Amino acid sequence: QVQLVESGGGLVQAEGSLRLSCAASGRTFSNYAVAWFRQAPGKEREFVSAIMPSTMTLYADSVKGRFIISRDNANNTVYLQMNGLKPEDTAVYYCAAAGIPLRPPMSSGRSYTFWGQGTQVTVSS
Repeated sequence: QVQLVESGGGLVQAEGSLRLSCAASGRTFSNYAVAWFRQAPGKEREFVSAIMPSTMTLYADSVKGRFIISRDNANNTVYLQMNGLKPEDTAVYYCAAAGIPLRPPMSSGRSYTFWGQGTQVTVSS
């Protein structure tokens, strides 16, 4: 089992920045693919970004160029640096993890086994 805990959410003005953290415990985290998803009120969950053990990354078009995903295996943590935030980025952000080989595609929630409880990000205009 892998336990995931997100942190770093909050209220920020448009064009501001936040850094989300996803701390993992329970298994060798370096062997896991980790992704961020988000869900806004009344909307379906959507893919944001993912990082493989090889550090290969993937981004949704809506965040490409603004968000950066990274991982610190020594500290069992994955980060999501969010810059240039927009009101439409407002959502609960969840991190998810899965062992490799990852069942494709990287952008599907169904590919991930373990989920955190989420952290709220609110961007005011």
